[in-house]
Amino acid sequence: MRQIIALGGGGFSMEPDNPLLDHYVLKQSKKSCPTVCFLPTASGDSESYIARFYASFHKYNCAASHLSLFKPPTRDLEDFILTKDIVYVGGGNTKNLLALWKDWGLHIVLRKAWDQGVVLAGISAGSICWFEEGVTDSYGDGLEPIKCLGFLEGSNCPHYDGEIERKPAFHQLIQSEKLCSGIAVDDGAGVHFIGQHIHKIVSSRAASKAYRVFKKDTVREQVLETCYLGEL
Repeated sequence: MRQIIALGGGGFSMEPDNPLLDHYVLKQSKKSCPTVCFLPTASGDSESYIARFYASFHKYNCAASHLSLFKPPTRDLEDFILTKDIVYVGGGNTKNLLALWKDWGLHIVLRKAWDQGVVLAGISAGSICWFEEGVTDSYGDGLEPIKCLGFLEGSNCPHYDGEIERKPAFHQLIQSEKLCSGIAVDDGAGVHFIGQHIHKIVSSRAASKAYRVFKKDTVREQVLETCYLGEL
């Protein structure tokens, strides 16, 4: 079963005192003690980001590790990734993440992992990367379209309610057909895909949602049903 959980924002890096989304990700492995590998590539393998990951996930019943492309733990990245139950990709610069993954061939390994049932998850850049396209601030000033891995169809916009410029930029890029229709996700929400289909939308905040955003004469927005994890 091929699974991707695309987080608009939240998790340990944005909500350290609210573990609801991270708990949801862990549960999808169906194992009592899943192996979880953090990929901090988009942050330039920030040491503080890695430390925050371990500080959070060591509280949970899982076996945590990380993969640095600046200090790789092994030459055999494929074996390292394919032995994990969950790969969790951090936020940062999407353009640099994609460039490094492609240079190392990691995108091919991650595709194989997805096909073999490893749960792929990520926040911000770690959410955008799985789609055909996304809206990113990777280029400096302003938000721009970016071509991504294409595991999932359509485009993606994280931080839909968390950054004031995200929503109008996403709408404008779809209106001008610089981006195809896609999924926008608030901070505190995550979209769980099985294959190409949305299985469930979950949130760690009662008001957080996900939306289909598409062009039909003008750009339109459809609110999608979201399950608030705090009520379960």
